[in-house]
Amino acid sequence: MKLRLPKLRLPRRRRTRLLAGAAALAVVAGAGTWTAAASGDAPAVHRQDRMVEMPGAAIDTSYFTAGGGRKRPAVLLGHGFGGSKDDVRAQAERLARDGYAVLTWSARGFGRSGGQIGLNDPEHEVKDVSRLVDWLARQPEVRLDGDGDPRVGVAGASYGGAISLLAAGYDKRVDAIAPQITYWNLADSLFPQGVFKKLWAGLFFTTGSAEGMRPGNVPGTATLPASGPAAAAADATAGACGRFQPELCAMYERVAVAGKPDAEARALLETRSPSAVGDRIKVPTLIVQGQEDSLFPLDQADAMARAIAANGAPVSVDWAAGGHDGGMRESGRVEGRVAAWFDRYLKDEEGADTGPAFRVSRSGGIDSTDGAVQLRGASGERYPGLTAGPREFALGGREQSFANPAGGAPPALSSLPGIGGQLAAVGAGLSLDFPGQYARFDSQPLAEEVRITGTPTITLNVRSTAADGSAVLFGKVYDVGPDGRQQVLPSQLVAPVRVENAQQGATVELRLPAVDHAVEAGHRLRLVVAATDLGYASPAAPATYTVSVRGDLAVPVADGVRTAPAGLPAWTWGLPLGAALLAAALLGIRRTGRAGAGVRAGVPQPDPALAGVPLEITGLTKRYARAQDRYAVRDLSFRVETGQVLGLLGPNGAGKTTTLRMLMGLISPDAGEIRVFGHAVRAGAPVLSRVGAFVEGAGFLPHLSGRANLELYWQATGRPHEDAHMAEALETAGLGDALERAVRTYSQGMRQRLAIAQAMLGMPDLLILDEPTNGLDPPQIREMRDVMIRYAAGGRTVIVSSHLLSEVEQTCTHLVVMDRGRLVRAGEVEEITGGGDTLLVALAGPVDEGTVAKVAALEGVGAVTAADDGLLVRLEGATAGVLIAELVRLEVPVSGVGPHRRLEDAFLTLIGGAA
Repeated sequence: MKLRLPKLRLPRRRRTRLLAGAAALAVVAGAGTWTAAASGDAPAVHRQDRMVEMPGAAIDTSYFTAGGGRKRPAVLLGHGFGGSKDDVRAQAERLARDGYAVLTWSARGFGRSGGQIGLNDPEHEVKDVSRLVDWLARQPEVRLDGDGDPRVGVAGASYGGAISLLAAGYDKRVDAIAPQITYWNLADSLFPQGVFKKLWAGLFFTTGSAEGMRPGNVPGTATLPASGPAAAAADATAGACGRFQPELCAMYERVAVAGKPDAEARALLETRSPSAVGDRIKVPTLIVQGQEDSLFPLDQADAMARAIAANGAPVSVDWAAGGHDGGMRESGRVEGRVAAWFDRYLKDEEGADTGPAFRVSRSGGIDSTDGAVQLRGASGERYPGLTAGPREFALGGREQSFANPAGGAPPALSSLPGIGGQLAAVGAGLSLDFPGQYARFDSQPLAEEVRITGTPTITLNVRSTAADGSAVLFGKVYDVGPDGRQQVLPSQLVAPVRVENAQQGATVELRLPAVDHAVEAGHRLRLVVAATDLGYASPAAPATYTVSVRGDLAVPVADGVRTAPAGLPAWTWGLPLGAALLAAALLGIRRTGRAGAGVRAGVPQPDPALAGVPLEITGLTKRYARAQDRYAVRDLSFRVETGQVLGLLGPNGAGKTTTLRMLMGLISPDAGEIRVFGHAVRAGAPVLSRVGAFVEGAGFLPHLSGRANLELYWQATGRPHEDAHMAEALETAGLGDALERAVRTYSQGMRQRLAIAQAMLGMPDLLILDEPTNGLDPPQIREMRDVMIRYAAGGRTVIVSSHLLSEVEQTCTHLVVMDRGRLVRAGEVEEITGGGDTLLVALAGPVDEGTVAKVAALEGVGAVTAADDGLLVRLEGATAGVLIAELVRLEVPVSGVGPHRRLEDAFLTLIGGAA
């Protein structure tokens, strides 16, 4: 049995807005099957799978709903290139539980859908979306703004992000969109500045065989293989470019042979790009773009933000960590922001927190749980663009000549599709420039830290000996360490530029890659202009290029974007050599998972889908020592969400302490798994640094003050002092001036509070408390209750084991009840106690059957049953206050109203039943 404890949600305000829309009709056919997609106490999500007949193709769809029959907005979720509708199923289920009707689909040529890949062709893929909107308009639970006009938003990443933009441009019924890591102009993405991005284009097209284009074979995806009649038909007709439309296949082959794009190729891709209808996109748009993305860099997000904002629509821009070169490392945060965006603009919840106009994720030190770079958000009240607040830096270096080698080989190396971001994420990465193939220009050491936020620019003078006078150059700005040798290429990005008619010299403005990167004081900025790059096509004919700089390097600073990040440790500057070895190994490996995925010997791989889940226990089993058939814990499964205060209850011998000891890595289970924030728990697991525990009291040095004891404890952990969050932990514990007194003068209650403060040091995301109120008097118990509630209110999670059921009832939001090692019940406190919708009405005197019938007939009352103490009233819409007022009106002798069971009653009933 596996239980998922639901998050607590506060009621939200809803308003209705009316939008006029033209009705569009389409015939949608196909048989559907409904299946339950949720279990436990969460709202059941129902999924309906069906093949929808479109002109020229059958499209595989899934429709998700949850809850009652109330009207709700709809959301269309698109998938990434090489994927299918299965990739977004989890997000669809979450949105359905949040009150949306969600439709997912596999685009033409992907998954089980038929047809050919048209790269979001307006005549095919875009019209498919409009037909899906038609279908949504006919669903009875979908809220309408007009006849045939559903309230609908569209979201998706990469390929799915582009279709959300195109849908808004072509269909006026779309009300809000949330595109992620996608393109504005596909021609500019694959042919930037007239240079062919051959590696990324090759991954799209040359892996486009009937087998190669099946989901999961493109870097950054992990999806199910295609099957069924639609897939078989596509395979049977696949040509040299697999499922692509013939005109796209011919275009790619022509450009790949020539090594550079032509006007016809640009025009073909531009007609299938959101930029072609940019003046028509006038709906609220949340733009999320990855910082480690050599496929669709930040300049694509900048172009879409400026165009849509110019139309008068609300726009927010989010530069997230990750991208096509390393996976989205903030998928949970991004999904939450997308949901809030739709809450605001589809549900009309004016109080929904849609976030700032501009947000960027920045590194803030190293996470001791897994060695990953910690992320902190910086934000601004407005989107600054890519050139805000420029500062100029003079670059030294004479005019320099370098060679473009014959055949463009060996090429320099900057980013590697699918893995470059993994290296950039640790602040080192890999960048190789071959001597004789580049020019270099350095600044003086910086007097203070400079945060680059946007696109640095510089003007170059270029001469070329090529027969046609052209030159293809690749510019990049390095962050060079104090020794002058160690250098970091921010986000592993390079900017290409094609220069024409440069026989006698030409002037060109070089727009370098848009990044967000802090250059520390004492470091230098280094501009490298190279003749080759592995990711791009260079001229095959040898030539000599001569380059000099004109003016200073302009670096955008964007002072309005504020954050307080912790700098990377100095040792990260020693990583380039190790990263080079790592990258060399990765070159021969097909990447099939998310960024940073890997399996250490004997340790399960972290589960990215659970990265935001404080605790998930699955099938946990522990036998007693030297016993084959006696269990301390047996097949225990439950899940705890952020913000919950979970009470772990059970009689002596129920297995509570054994469970907690396994959770803290003190003992190992015989079977099953414990995952904390997606990481499997083992003895000494790094993720346990995110767990604070108070079990069986804490030992303190009596002659030292409370503060000195805590400081000594934190020093023993070996973690940085600033990570202790001492003041925040002490404020939560509320010890006040007693901190400066010797612990020997403390009462039992004060020692307990000091022990809780010790468990809170570092402000762990998961706090475990075993009998925290032992030895406390009633006022102290009440104070301890407040401590736990305040701690969870800060966005963290508390698990408390206690025998004081009345305190658990007042403190906890959720319960897990165990008996004899097994799970007996889990859920919200009100549900287990019966306090959610059934009230016990205590009476001062008897009432006749007629009075009972009158109470049962009241509006909002579901049922009434006579009990020894009075009446049991089940509410169906009425509140306790309304019920009391009606009972007084009916002259019922009410002496009290409360939940029909206390936790103690419920607990004894559950344990007795289990026994």
